[in-house]
Amino acid sequence: MGSRDESRHHHNLVPLAALISREMKSEKMEKPNLRYGYAAQSRKGEDYFMIKTDCQRIQGNPSSTFSVFAIFDGHNGNAAAIFSRDHLLNHVLGALPRGLGQDEWLQALPRALVAGFVKTDKEFQSRGETSGTTVTFVIVDRWTVTVASVGDSRCILDTQGGAVSVLTVDHRLEENVEERERVSSSGGEVGRLSIAGGTEVGPLRCWPGGLCLSRSIGDMDVGEFIVPIPYVKQVKLSSAGGRLIIASDGIWDALSSEMAAKSSRGLPAELAARQVVKEALRARGLKDDTTCIVVDVIPPDNSLKPLPTPKRQNKLLRALLFRKRSHDSAIAKKLSAVGIVEELFEEGSAMLAERLGNDESNSQSTSGLFMCAVCQVDLAPREGISVHAGSIFSMSSKPWQGPFLCGDCRDKKDAMEGKRPSGVKVA
Repeated sequence: MGSRDESRHHHNLVPLAALISREMKSEKMEKPNLRYGYAAQSRKGEDYFMIKTDCQRIQGNPSSTFSVFAIFDGHNGNAAAIFSRDHLLNHVLGALPRGLGQDEWLQALPRALVAGFVKTDKEFQSRGETSGTTVTFVIVDRWTVTVASVGDSRCILDTQGGAVSVLTVDHRLEENVEERERVSSSGGEVGRLSIAGGTEVGPLRCWPGGLCLSRSIGDMDVGEFIVPIPYVKQVKLSSAGGRLIIASDGIWDALSSEMAAKSSRGLPAELAARQVVKEALRARGLKDDTTCIVVDVIPPDNSLKPLPTPKRQNKLLRALLFRKRSHDSAIAKKLSAVGIVEELFEEGSAMLAERLGNDESNSQSTSGLFMCAVCQVDLAPREGISVHAGSIFSMSSKPWQGPFLCGDCRDKKDAMEGKRPSGVKVA
């Protein structure tokens, strides 16, 4: 009986080369087409963007290609925006474990984005420059869209059914009560600009510095309570695809998400981006740098058709088209077939320990040494400090529980949480 079973199992085996070939054919059939366009009008020269469509999860394997689209809206100069554009992607990829399949890679991506944002901020601040930047960073891997953002640039999703979903959270102190409370509890002072006579004017700002945002990369002159930890959202589009509109606040100060989506429907991506910028300028004029990227995720058999203009849309339609993740694969396929967008991940906490999680396996490098979860440097076992440990003055520290941080990253974590004044290091 055993030999008969072994014979049956033997006949079911498939050569590795055949498996790889089958997987590549399957991915090629199912992979959507991407069409994109961008447009910009400059006033201050502080908006920068990135479009990179030839990234690979596995170097040399074209079937593992993914795309990155990002906008960096600088303030107080353009240095932070340029630095983030040039380094953020590499820092995110460097925080991902090697040898992962696509599903595992996508699951590890939210944590890697947090590590990459914090490392970029830490490295830029070490240069001693005081500019800052918002970031909206979008990764499209086949039908899965992952968005990480700090600041008030925005990414929206417009689906075939006409429902518009915002995939980011605005970190403006004026509008975000939770962020105001976090900044205040971490040592920042929130208030409006006071002019002669004590009259308060303008939006809520964080003092010192007077920044209107609660999250950004850079801004070392404001305080570490302005954190670089991004809000991250990951969704899986249906087989009908969808349109992403990524833009700086020069667009969103003039147009609502629905207005931006509606103004560009029926147009190919490049013309759509131009139209969104045109509508923003028509509504408000050129008062700020204005940048827009439009990305169409299109089914393979429908590569030339732009999103049609829907006849009508309402709140019920949006609720029906956007659902939480289903753990049943059969249900997930049915949802995709009827145009349902599946939400895979969402987290916006500003606490680094919550965002880096508890997985100890990712805290060890290939050299066998422990590794800092943020800056990826090797650590001797006695050098690492658990991200979950309390203050260095607390007796509740549990140094054996990963992930681990180096001393510099631990200092930064404490400063972001208001446990230590910014820039003060304890020997």
